Amino acid sequence: MTKVNFPQNFSRRMKKSELKQFLDEQWQRYEHPQFVADDPIAIPKQFYRKEDIEISGFLVATIAWGKRTSIMNSARALMHRMDHHPYGFILEASDHELRQLEGFVHRTFNDSDLLYFAAALREIYLRNGGLEALFTAAFRQDGRAATAIQAFRTTFFQLAHPERTQKHVANPARGSSAKRINMFLRWMVRPADRGVDFGLWQGIQPAWLEVPLDVHTGTVARTLGLLRRKQNDRKAVEELMVNLRKFDPIDPVKYDFALFGSGVNGFKTL
Repeated sequence: MTKVNFPQNFSRRMKKSELKQFLDEQWQRYEHPQFVADDPIAIPKQFYRKEDIEISGFLVATIAWGKRTSIMNSARALMHRMDHHPYGFILEASDHELRQLEGFVHRTFNDSDLLYFAAALREIYLRNGGLEALFTAAFRQDGRAATAIQAFRTTFFQLAHPERTQKHVANPARGSSAKRINMFLRWMVRPADRGVDFGLWQGIQPAWLEVPLDVHTGTVARTLGLLRRKQNDRKAVEELMVNLRKFDPIDPVKYDFALFGSGVNGFKTL
């Protein structure tokens, strides 16, 4: 796509209405099925059963860091190891079949982590009603993503687990931006009418979601004057969400497409 070029400090001369217009234009530009082609969301898009979408989405979001080509290759390999039926595999795989997960590695996420994730997900579907039920109950505590993610994390690690695996589930209480879980939640909750997100979970309001903050969204948000904090951490997410909710309090995370899309496709100042 064509790069988005603007003069330096242009946002300081823009009215709130003009900035909203820009964000809306970029959101509509990037929340499009074309966005899906080389994005990790393409993996859960291969499935039709709700539980397959949830589990594949959660696992793919968990390993979604690094180069996109590497993420996609690892995600495809992971689905292959799970016989392209992640829900059935999680619930029914024997100890022998679980050995298919051995040898999987994506950066620092290895097979010991994956085997625990499989065990924890099985427990969640057997004991907690599945990912949707668990997250929905967690969100209803106070409607805050950080609270919900923290509650999910507590449940997720109730089984005996390798200590190293804890680093692969975000901990907002320690300042994590929770980028990958927020991305997964966006996939599950935001409406599917534009052909990108799934809109599967009706009990969680899009207004409660938070932007999956990364280097691209952070850079563009700072250029636009929406974010001052330099670190991409929990406090930065809170600051950014205050500003995005001014433009759309009902669905503020739609602007993830505007910020990320502009950033990854060459947003720069002149």
